[in-house]
Amino acid sequence: MQALEVSKKPSTFDEVAALSRDDLQAVDSLISTSLHSDVALVSQVSEYIVKSGGKRLRPVIVLLAARAFGYTGDQHVRAAAIIEFIHTATLLHDDVVDSSSRRRGQDSANTVFGNQASVLVGDFLYSRAFQMMVDIDSMRVMQILADATNTIAAGEVMQLMNVHDPDTSEEAYRQVIYRKTARLFEAGAQIAAVLCDRDAADEQAMMRYGQHLGTAFQLVDDALDYNASAEELGKNLGDDLAEGKATLPLIYAMENGTAADQELIRNAILDGGLDQLERITSIITATGALEYTTRQARRAADEAVTALAAVPDSEYKDALVAIAELSIARRN
Repeated sequence: MQALEVSKKPSTFDEVAALSRDDLQAVDSLISTSLHSDVALVSQVSEYIVKSGGKRLRPVIVLLAARAFGYTGDQHVRAAAIIEFIHTATLLHDDVVDSSSRRRGQDSANTVFGNQASVLVGDFLYSRAFQMMVDIDSMRVMQILADATNTIAAGEVMQLMNVHDPDTSEEAYRQVIYRKTARLFEAGAQIAAVLCDRDAADEQAMMRYGQHLGTAFQLVDDALDYNASAEELGKNLGDDLAEGKATLPLIYAMENGTAADQELIRNAILDGGLDQLERITSIITATGALEYTTRQARRAADEAVTALAAVPDSEYKDALVAIAELSIARRN
């Protein structure tokens, strides 16, 4: 008697992406077509950042979530490309605001092409994304993406207000990461449910999945800024501290360190720069700040998985679960 074949759940991001290979190829083709402009610099900068690597995680979530609900159309491909364009536009603007020189293991677009080109091409990508939204011909999708884009922009401003503020609370920090990061994950997952005409309960479930996944992803990012190599991370280690950003590892270390530790970290956030990076990293380690941040990320990932409980079992649901697990274990 022949043994039943047991499906293997994905254990790497590559295996997750492989499940959506055909859909991702369609997304990449649409992205290439949509990047075309008769202004040469627009195409050059856009292609540089869109094709510079990255996991394509946000579009993959759209694709997998739609397939998990049995979607058989093709608008999920357009929605995935839109999400990637919005994400890419935020990266272009972020790197200018933060004066970042590295992104995904290579020179950032503003380093190569200059700040002005990066900002203006980011605007081009935003406007192209909205042109593509119209093609989906769904006011509900338009509303979700318009609201998400506005929330992301507000999050950027909120983060700017918190820069060089050592009194930033954990709650204020969480507000920023929801707006800047988790909101786009949330929107992508929600749109998949909308395209599939799912009911309000399924739509809310996918929103919770995206929100908690995006939160976990950013928490891990912020921990890695003090616990990885530049080669692994794809950007300069300690960038957050250099920019005067009070992320969760710093907030927790200040709350649980000695008076001298608190003073050192406060001054580093106020002044920016990396002069005290080694000492601050030691304080973060000694106070258990990385473990605390990782526990919070783990909790968020668990909540993301729990949100999928009512989604029908399938290889696509397994992949969505795997993404939550892999987001915790990653090193870049």
